Formats: sequence, structure tokens, C-alpha cells
Amino acid sequence: MKVLISPAKSIDTKRPISTPTPTVGQFLTDAEFLVNVLKKLTSEDLQKLMHVSADIAELNVTRNHNWIQPIAPSKEICPAIVAFTGEVYRGLDVATFTTENFLQAQKTIRILSGLYGLLRPLDLIYPYRLEMGTKLLIDANIKSLYKYWGTRSSQSLQGELLKGEIVVKLASTEYSKALPFKELNNPVITPVFKDFKNSKLKVVSVYAKHARGEMARWIALKDIQTANELKLWNGMGYQYDDNLSSETEYVFTR
Repeated sequence: MKVLISPAKSIDTKRPISTPTPTVGQFLTDAEFLVNVLKKLTSEDLQKLMHVSADIAELNVTRNHNWIQPIAPSKEICPAIVAFTGEVYRGLDVATFTTENFLQAQKTIRILSGLYGLLRPLDLIYPYRLEMGTKLLIDANIKSLYKYWGTRSSQSLQGELLKGEIVVKLASTEYSKALPFKELNNPVITPVFKDFKNSKLKVVSVYAKHARGEMARWIALKDIQTANELKLWNGMGYQYDDNLSSETEYVFTR
């Protein structure tokens, strides 16, 4: 089973978390090409393009100009699964991982990134800000990150998958759109997490993000392989709801 998750906007490469030997991402040349595009943009350009504050824009102008290919750990370079610190990663809780846990995650989890393409958990990253939905004009023929990464990501993932191996789509809609799932020859399942709120079932973003992280952790550490096993997940009080689910979308409610 392979699990797809989104990256996080918040990055901290100085967290004191030990991991097994880190790995190097497979798309660093492609990432560097994007960085060179970003280097041409001013702080004001980034504010408009990314809808961020002046401080965040200025931080990322500096990051873009200081960027180097992350091929060795340093104070500013560390494994992706440690560097990202958003709600999904709070659910993953890698601070409690053992060496074996990291290796299981490396085998199972893949992170869709606007800058780095498809990352393994232990792949090194240099800090960046580039969301997949950013309308970045890359060249005359490529006007979105979805087009830039689509074929690269799908071919890379397909090359890893065994016959019949399930792909669990725990990435957000924004990031999932970067991977043309119809091109995959494997079954894809999308878990959805809903809460009863004001007598109605609805997706509550912060809870859903945390649940994605907890489920990704559970799948990796328990070595979940089948669709029926996936239905047994009951983290955070959620339960699989057969009446609301379909063959490709598993709904968990609480």
C-alpha cells in the first residue's frame, strides 16, 4: 500500500529528531529549474502570486536566492517528514518514531510537493514556499505546477507500485490534482473524515488534516495492505461508515 499526503506550509529544519540515513529526492534538477524561475520574482511579485504577507514574501525571496540542492543534511536541510510541521504532521507524530518506524514510513508514504515533486519521507529538503495550486508561469508551454509535475509524478509512482497495490489518497484536493490518477493501473481509495456538527455531517478541516496524518501513520506502522484492513481504522473516534462509502471513497464519521 502507498499513501499520498500533502506537504505543510510550516517548515522547521532544526527539530532535534534523529532519523535513519536520509535520502536524496529524485527530482532535484526539476526543483532547481523551478527555483530559478522563482528567483526572478520580487517580494511584491510573491505577495501577489502566493497571497502572502510582505514578511513571508521577503523570507521566501531570501530562501529562493539561497537555495541549494539538498543532498546532505545541514542546519537548513533535513528529511521532509521531519521538516514539515502542519496539522497532518502533528497527526504523524514523527517525534515518537523509532528507526524501524521511519523505515516503514519510507516504504509506504509519499509526499506531493509543489517544489520537489514526489518525495519519500527521508528525502532531504531545503525550506521553501510553493503551493501546488500557485499559478506560476514556468515557461511558454507550462503555466501551472499541475502540468509540470503531473506526468513526472504519475510515472514515478507507477514505477514503484506492485500489481494490485492500493494507493490511499490522503493528500488534499489541491495536491491530489497534481497526480493524474486515471493514468495509474492500480486501485485508488480516498478516505474522507466527517464530523456531526449542528446535526449535520461535514468535513471539519483541522480535524480532517489531523486524521489524515494519524491514518498515514497507522497504515505505515501497521503495514496495512488491504481495503478491508483500511476500514478498521478508528483513530480519533472515527468509524468507517459503510452506508456513506463507495468502492473508491471510504467515509469515516464520528
